[in-house]
This record gives sequence, structure tokens and C-alpha cells, in this order.
Amino acid sequence: MRRFNLAVSALLFLGTLSALAAQNPAQNAPTDRSREKQFDARLSAADIKARLERLSAHPHHVGSPYDKANAEFILSQYKAWGFEARIEEFSALFPTPKTRLLELLYPVKYTAVLKEPPLKEDKASGEVAAQLATYNAYSIDGDVTGDLVYLNYGILSDYDELDRMGIDVRGKIVITRYGGSWRGIKPKLAAEHGAIGCLIYSDPKDDGYYAGDPYPQGAWRNEFGVERGSVMDMPVYPGDPSTPFVGATPGAKHLPLGEIKVLTKIPVLPISYHDALPLLRSLTGPVAPDDWKGALPMTYHVGPGPAKVHLKLEFNWDLKPIYDVIALIKGSVYPDQWIIRGNHHDGWVNGAEDPLSGQAAIMEEGKALGGLAQSGWRPKRTIVYCAWDGEEPGLIGSTEWVETHADELRQKAVAYINSDSNGRGFIGVEGSHTLQHFINDVARDVLDPEKNISVWQRARAARLLAAPPEGKKDIRSEDDLKIGALGSGSDYTAFLQHIGIASLNIGYGGESEGGAYHSIYDSFDHYLRFGDPTFAYEVALAQTGGRAVMRLADAEILPFGFSDFAETVAGYLGQIKALTQNMREETLELDRELQDDVFTEVADPTKAFRPPKAQDPVPYLNFAPLENAVGTLRKCAEEYQKARQDMEGRGRMPAGEELPRLNEIIFRTERALTKPEGLKGRPWFIHEIYAPGLYTGYGVKTLPSIREAIELRQWDEADRQMIVVADTLEAYSREIRRATALLRSMLK
Repeated sequence: MRRFNLAVSALLFLGTLSALAAQNPAQNAPTDRSREKQFDARLSAADIKARLERLSAHPHHVGSPYDKANAEFILSQYKAWGFEARIEEFSALFPTPKTRLLELLYPVKYTAVLKEPPLKEDKASGEVAAQLATYNAYSIDGDVTGDLVYLNYGILSDYDELDRMGIDVRGKIVITRYGGSWRGIKPKLAAEHGAIGCLIYSDPKDDGYYAGDPYPQGAWRNEFGVERGSVMDMPVYPGDPSTPFVGATPGAKHLPLGEIKVLTKIPVLPISYHDALPLLRSLTGPVAPDDWKGALPMTYHVGPGPAKVHLKLEFNWDLKPIYDVIALIKGSVYPDQWIIRGNHHDGWVNGAEDPLSGQAAIMEEGKALGGLAQSGWRPKRTIVYCAWDGEEPGLIGSTEWVETHADELRQKAVAYINSDSNGRGFIGVEGSHTLQHFINDVARDVLDPEKNISVWQRARAARLLAAPPEGKKDIRSEDDLKIGALGSGSDYTAFLQHIGIASLNIGYGGESEGGAYHSIYDSFDHYLRFGDPTFAYEVALAQTGGRAVMRLADAEILPFGFSDFAETVAGYLGQIKALTQNMREETLELDRELQDDVFTEVADPTKAFRPPKAQDPVPYLNFAPLENAVGTLRKCAEEYQKARQDMEGRGRMPAGEELPRLNEIIFRTERALTKPEGLKGRPWFIHEIYAPGLYTGYGVKTLPSIREAIELRQWDEADRQMIVVADTLEAYSREIRRATALLRSMLK
């Protein structure tokens, strides 16, 4: 990482960023620099440090005493800073482990430890009685015995490889390593392929001594470290599993356990690489492919067997209280237009990095904004700060709050800005592309605490360094850094994908060292050594989030950029066309190879082998409706941008009732990208542009209904969804036209 920093510095000082000088400085000017300087002056790294130490002092998983204590502490702080604040309580299904047994029965006997030992170098790790045991939440109960099969990351392509080896997982217990996809996809796919149990371990190649010294000598996961985590089928719906679509308020009706669709179908347990090693060593069968091999001191075999494993799991299926802290400063001009900022406060154990590094910084924003308000400033729009509970098990606190207040949020929510963990390094942003230019301007005005340049410049330098030669030209030629699209995995999900509220996810990272994720070692001691020791990037996050909130709250005309969105959707259209063409070419090539008997000879005759199966030909899909809709969208976005520039060229903004009406049209455009009936097979997700993939979990699928139909080779469905998405984009374009017409009338 030190070499990387030097390279970035060299790029900066050698002038590869000279294009910045050509930027229009007026684009970068904040609405009120003096107020932002006053805001910055109220931020304190020492206060953030003390707050993080206090919040992470004890384990605080859902339903624990310290989880409630933290919520009450956060509430008291916002009240002290002058916010109107309250706790909203929900009641959600949250299982905790009762029985965990994992045994290797043959060819040798071994009983898994399933414990993370306390370390003298980490005082928080010694609070054993209050710690949540290592497990995967929302695994079903089960008592299964079977032969073991090693399955790499347990993703779809791994099953293709297993099929080519002639190995079937039906009736077997699979062991996969963490990585490659979200953890919940692994037991989901295993069950669909007939497995009876699933183990997930952290291989040291991905998360251990291969990456660096293990904790406590270094930051990385030690041999006993275990990654807890939820395996709820969140691509179907997140939140309380027992109250889909409705808030889990006191008195709400909860589904019986047997009717809940998002629990796993087989028992699943996470283990350390200490416990994984004797199991994997007992496997024979084919040697694993090279890209399946980890860093354990052994030869990786696939099996099945002769290793035979017994897995027994039982859980306490209890309803637990969820404590959301909601704090607001009412807007002086538009009190019914809300800018919402959030981060969760619950952790799997002490959770210093995840999530409290983000929570401590966001609270510093609240402290500074409260101070400005007490000194006389009032935002034009209402600012709402939220500290969510229950994010770790399944985005519960934010989802239940959104479901409870859905009608009000559809009317009032302008934007949601999320953060989660935070650390040293580079700014990262994903979100609605209507806010791409806006957040780029924010990043241009935040100083990187180590490089004495803007965080935007530093992120751009990092992208230039990492890009292939053909990609560097594009980065240099673009005025803004492109932001990523949002899938799932944090509290923006319900806002964006269930209601249609423009959202951003922001944070810093890339130079913090990992290895403590979801373990007892995610502690204040670990963060102080390996996260952000000076808390400088904690301050940078507060500066970034605070600027974004204030600028949205005080904007005369909301800074949504439709041209960025139009170009992004055009790019997604290009991707699905290329995907279809690639699938067509691959199908034709496979057909030729099968006809030529290319797969008849096997390099190693001792290995089982099956040739790939022939695929149906890929038809030529009708992209015309979508192409026409994207063309219309581009034109409407250009016309809006021209009208907006004409308005700004007048040097003053109009007054009167037209302005609030214009802003309402602007922020509600995101709603036009949703369909009430939702995506096929998962109606909770209603956004037609962004969604988590059915088999990627956190990972985003853009134009999801079309893309997944193509990937599943459902050609008629792909053509149908092409029309649905085209109609959605046409409706969106009509909203942009409404905004443009109103702008033009205001210019007269």
C-alpha cells in the first residue's frame, strides 16, 4: 500500500491531473462557503474518537442490553444538540444460536472448536459472556450427516465446474470459502442443487496470513476468527422476515416460521480456517482447479468424501426489539421536503469498524449542524438523521421504518444519504446517477487530510493508476468521476428500491487493513491500530456528508442531473446488447466444439469428466423499444439542462409557488422509475433500473428484469421486460418534460 501511495503522489506531482485547471470553478462553488467553514470548525477528531470508544465498549447485537443503551445514548446526544429526536421501536424475528455442533466422523474424528479466543492485546475480546456466538442468522434448524464436497466460493460458475468433473452435491454437505459473492447465495445455491448442509469458512488466502500478519501481530484474520453474518434471502425481500411489506410495529401480525420464504432451506454454519483445515485435509477425489486453491498447508481436493461430517444446529426463534433513533431539524421554507442521512448502530459483537466508525462520524455531523442551528441558521428543508438498528441481520431497522412511513416518504423524501463503515483512503460513492455531478462537486470541496489535495483529485489519481491504458483516456476526458450503482447490503436498500428515493452511499477506505469483519476482534483496539488511527478520515466523512446534506437542504433548485442518468442508462443498454451477443457467440462456439468432439479426450484420465451440455441458440431480441426510450430520455435530459442553464444565467432564482412545485417534480422523478407490481418473482423490489441480483446478493443488477431474463435464457421474458422498462423510461421522460416546461414558464 505504501508503494501505491507513492505512485499516486507521483501522478499528482507529474501533472497527470492538469486537466483540472480547465474545470469551471463556478461549478465547484458551494452554496455558502462561509457556513461550510463554520461547520468544519465544529468538527473534532477527538470527539469522534471518544464517541467510537464509548459506542464500541461492549457487544451490542440486536436485543442486547448495550444495543438499547447505545440507542438511548445516541438519542440523548441529538437532543443535546437541539434536534427533535425520538426512538421508534419495532419487534422483529432475530434467531440466536442454541446448539452448534460440527463433527468430522470419518476418516478421523474431530470436533470443531467454534470459538474465538480472547486476546490480551484486545480488551474487548475478553467480554465472552456478552458476545454473540459464531453463527449465520436465519439458517434453519437442522441435524444432518453426509459426505463433504469442497465447492470453492459456492457460486453458479463453481457448479458448472463441478458438473464438468462429474460430481453431484445431492445428499452431501458442501464447504465453501467466503468471497466471490454475498454469503447468503452459498446455501441458497447449495440447497437448489440438492445439498443437505453448508459450511462457510474464511480461507487465509482471501482473509488471513496470505494477505498479511494475522491479528494481533497484524490486522488480518487469525486462525480462529469467524465471520458471522446473515444468510436471509434478502434479494427476495429484506427487513423483518416475519412481516414482509409492512412495518413490524408493536401489535403487527407476524408470519409463522413455516410460512417465511427468506429463511435458508438447509442448515448453514460459518467456521474458522482452524476448524476448516482438518475437514478439507480429509477430502480426496479430484485435485481442485488452480483458481479454487486457497492458502492452507495442504493439497485442495474436491471430494466427495471420504470425509463424513455431522452438523447439528438449533436456534432460539425470538422476537427482539429494534431501536431506531430519528432526529430532525425542521426546514424553515420547505418543512415537508426531507433530506435523510443514515447509518446503523447495531453490530455483530463490538462493531467498532462496522458500523460504528461510520456512526461516530455521522453523529459528528449532527453535532456540527445542531451547533449551526443553535447559532441562528435554519435549513430550508427538513434534515433527518437516523441511527438504524438491526442492519446486520437483514436491514431490519431501516426497512421497517420505510415500510411504516411509506406513504409519507413518497410525498416528502428528497434524497437519502447512507454510510456504513469508514476508514483511511479514498472516497467511494455509489448511488442514483441523477446525483452524480452533485456528489462530485461535494468531493471537489473536501480536502484529503494526508495529501493536501481534494478527495476528488486523490480518487481520480487512484483510478488513473488502476485503469488499463485504454481506460485512462476516458478518465482524463470526463469532467466527473462516475459513481457506482447500488445493489443491496446496507440501509439505502428500502429507500431506493422499495420507495424510489434518490440515494447515495458514501465512505472512505482502501488503506485500512481488514481481517476483523464480523468477529469479536472488530474492536476499538483493532480500529485504533489499523482503521483510521488519527481519525482524520472520520472527519473527512463528516465534512463530506455534512456538505451533501446542507447543499441539498438549502438548494434553490435541487441539483439533480438528468443527463448523467441518461448516459448511464444508455451504457446499461449497451451492456445488455453486448451480453446477448457474447452469449450468442459462445453458444455457437460450443456447438461447433461439440460437433468436432473437442471434449472427448481428457488430459488426466483418472479424473471424472463430463463435457458441457449444448445450449439452445440465442435469438435476436427486439431492443428497439428500449433504444427509442433511451433516445427520448437523452433528448429530454438535454432540454432540461439547457433550461436550467438559462435560468442560472439570469443570475437570480424566481420566487413564488412555481419553485416548490418545480422541486417536487424533480425529486419525485425517481418514483417514476418504479413499478408498483415490482420485479418478477420478488415484488418487494420495484425499481426498474437498480436491484440486487437474485444470485449476487449485494451485487447490483442494472436493468435487472431484462438482464436476469437474458442470463437465464428466458428470451420471451426478456422481450416482454424490454417493453416494461421502455414504458418506465418514457414515463420518467415525461416528468423531466414537466420540469423543463415549468422552468421555461418561469423564465418568461
